[in-house]
Amino acid sequence: MPTTRKWKPSAMLLLFVFPALVFYCVFTLAPAIGGIWYSLTDWNGLNPAYRMVGLSNYVEAMGDRFFLKSLWFTLKFVVFMLVLQNLLAILLAVFIEAMGRSKVWFRTIFFMPNMLSLIIGGFMWMFIFTRVFPYGAEKLGWSLLNQSWIGDPRYSFFSILALSLWGGVGYLMVIYIAALQGVPKTLKEAAAIDGAGALSLFRNVTLPMIYPALTIGVFLTLNGSFKVFDAVYSLTGGGPGRSTQVIAINIFEEAFSFSNRYGYASAKAMILFGIVLVISIVQLAVMKRREVRA
Repeated sequence: MPTTRKWKPSAMLLLFVFPALVFYCVFTLAPAIGGIWYSLTDWNGLNPAYRMVGLSNYVEAMGDRFFLKSLWFTLKFVVFMLVLQNLLAILLAVFIEAMGRSKVWFRTIFFMPNMLSLIIGGFMWMFIFTRVFPYGAEKLGWSLLNQSWIGDPRYSFFSILALSLWGGVGYLMVIYIAALQGVPKTLKEAAAIDGAGALSLFRNVTLPMIYPALTIGVFLTLNGSFKVFDAVYSLTGGGPGRSTQVIAINIFEEAFSFSNRYGYASAKAMILFGIVLVISIVQLAVMKRREVRA
């Protein structure tokens, strides 16, 4: 009888989790395992017959100059997003928390871009870069605005970065706002009485208290930036040429646009998965250790 009572809560919990677990296994876990299998084949996505090629797809991918170039571009994008997105989100969170009753309106305004698809946002920013900026340069005399933001490789990276920040900062901002609201006011008041300035107060009191939220923010930024697709696809399509091609677009073109090499594209996807997995594990381990110290 005691054993039955002990198992009953576990059984009820499993019953509630079971539908979500089935959904996860069917639509996430099974395709991931299938991707590993197909990465070892020469499957073209259409022919039911295919043959095993072992690790030849991986060897070819590591010698593919377009894939390596897209990997380097993606890494550069990740570094910029990692710094700028979290920095801007924290600054916005601090700014909004310092507001009075208007904080609700500011929070809504800055979060709204996250509610739109970046494909739609890309079309909006395409209009801004190709119409609004040249018009502003002509009327205001700001020659910096009159650039080929989409067609020039020197500027197209920054246009992609602007669109991605516009769409992603608001989500992290909400996370940091929640973390800031959890910082005890007594600690701030005590530090202020001791003579701490605003910058010192944030660095020594607020930042250590919101470090768990920073761990989450960095993790989300890393994962989202490595898998970036829609922002690049909607603005430049990976061009001009392949100068702004990220890994996701390189995989997409390999599977759907060029030769329908699904097996080869799956191998590239597994390489991307491995890179993201290793970096995420290292990031979480390092930042969790810092959380304990903080």
